[in-house]
Amino acid sequence: MKRIALLGMPNTGKSTLFNRISGASARVGNWPGITVDLMSAKILMGGHIAELIDLPGIYDLHGFSEDEQVVRHFLAHNAVDLVIILLNSSQIDRQLSLVLQIKKLNLPAVLALNMADEAKRAGISIDTESLTRELNMPVISISAKFGDGLPKALQAAATIINQNKTATDPQQISQLLQEDNQIEREMEQLIAHHVQIPATLSDNTTDKIDRILLHKWFGLPIFFAAMFLLFQFIFTAGKPLQDGLAWALDLFRTAALEPLFASSPAWLSGLMLDGVFNGVATVAAFVPIIILFFLVMSMVEDSGYLSRAAFLMDALMAKMGLDGRGFVMMLMGFGCNVPALMGTRIMRSKPMRLLTMLVIPLSLCSARLQVFIFMITALFTAKQAPFVLFTLYVMSFATMFLTALLFQGQYKNAEPFILELPPYRFPTLRQIVLRGWHEVKHFLNRATKFIIIGVVLVWLLTNFPSDVPPASSGTYAGQIGALFAPILDPIGINSQLAIALIFGFVAKEIVVGSLAVIYGMQGDALMAQMATQVDWVQAMSFMLFTLIYTPCLSTVATLRSESKSSAFMWLSIVWSLCLAWVVSFVFYQGARALGF
Repeated sequence: MKRIALLGMPNTGKSTLFNRISGASARVGNWPGITVDLMSAKILMGGHIAELIDLPGIYDLHGFSEDEQVVRHFLAHNAVDLVIILLNSSQIDRQLSLVLQIKKLNLPAVLALNMADEAKRAGISIDTESLTRELNMPVISISAKFGDGLPKALQAAATIINQNKTATDPQQISQLLQEDNQIEREMEQLIAHHVQIPATLSDNTTDKIDRILLHKWFGLPIFFAAMFLLFQFIFTAGKPLQDGLAWALDLFRTAALEPLFASSPAWLSGLMLDGVFNGVATVAAFVPIIILFFLVMSMVEDSGYLSRAAFLMDALMAKMGLDGRGFVMMLMGFGCNVPALMGTRIMRSKPMRLLTMLVIPLSLCSARLQVFIFMITALFTAKQAPFVLFTLYVMSFATMFLTALLFQGQYKNAEPFILELPPYRFPTLRQIVLRGWHEVKHFLNRATKFIIIGVVLVWLLTNFPSDVPPASSGTYAGQIGALFAPILDPIGINSQLAIALIFGFVAKEIVVGSLAVIYGMQGDALMAQMATQVDWVQAMSFMLFTLIYTPCLSTVATLRSESKSSAFMWLSIVWSLCLAWVVSFVFYQGARALGF
């Protein structure tokens, strides 16, 4: 099988190109000589089955940061048939050095000049034909975002693959990597002969926007105000969609499922209707809001604004032993903790990476968001809802900052923070739709793996032994709730909520489904029942505990694999559990002491 390596500097659109070429076939795998997993995909190239490997973004092949060593080790231990080098056309004067370093290794390569549209707007023109002759490798302008020029680049890659040359010997690459070389002078000559860059770039829109968004006094307030408005929009626009889907699911139960199971044994009817359907339908009703959340966040991420947020937060993060990249990873964790944890691979310092990984599981992920939207809708008014949700996001940041402050001495870092601010961009409709579909697919996968199994187990626990009333203290669920009562009563969490929390260890999506099964209701009826069972103080305490306590099994497994340490994984679990109890205890007892 042929092996193709995709290589480039950060913020060149490498991930976009990898996703466009690989489609949905990407996977994560281990490679000899390196300590992190790399994304790879099997593709058809020039009539051959080839494996495309997405290497970490690096600035210099001769550096000694963790990501640069990953690339060096990969090339030194794996035969490569082709390297696709991706550059940002508008920054070619700073990025061509990496091409010359790859060229020195005598690796067959194709140079793809991405973001050609931005270079054109900036007044930069590149003579790709003369550059091809000078570098002795195909040079093609492309747009990974829109797909322009991609067929030509892939054809050039296929031509090289079809030459059936023997892959470069890794031993030879290893020797060449040990040789230092004079790159700067060669790069300047290439730029002078083949690239025309105006003295002042013509597109200064980014600078004008940054004067406002990166203002030293107003930058952070603008960022947090923007985040609050996004939450307001998501909640306001998503609520009708949620209600519509809940109505459709309720109609489906009444018109189709209840007649279908009318003649079935009572246990089977209860299991399928009050167990499986109620649990899954209650969770599914929140899918529109989750999709809307990710559609909006994908636009924010791809716009370049999150890099500005990292820049704005760097001074504050530095006081806690982190940097702006850690803040970006925290924001990624609001979608899902797992990719955010994997994203810490871009950090060169291992202590900073571990500290960032310790705080990411405290991010308010989309699975927790389902629980909060359910509880907020049931216990708070429409006017109160956005403020309650925003408060939970603020608490998420507060617990992350507190954790970083307490553990920064254990994970000391002395590496400076370097961040390149990309120009502002607006994602294409295709990117937005693909992101939404990815999240729907992720939800469906988790539904099949965790939610159905979880709600079935909850139904069994709340309906057996069969000689006691369902969901009573005599059931197995009631007995488990009584066992944890001494721990959870001081924070206002009753036995029903305790069962939901226990299953939340597996996946937070199960929490809402568990409540539907425990009370044998769904939709508005379930929310009305919840309002009679708990007050707003108990609900807030429950949400705070859910926000902070141990993340899902997928996140725990990722913590173990990324840190390569079981001790670190257990530290994260124990710390989050203790912190969750203390925060909920202080809030609940404090609110009760004030007479609420």
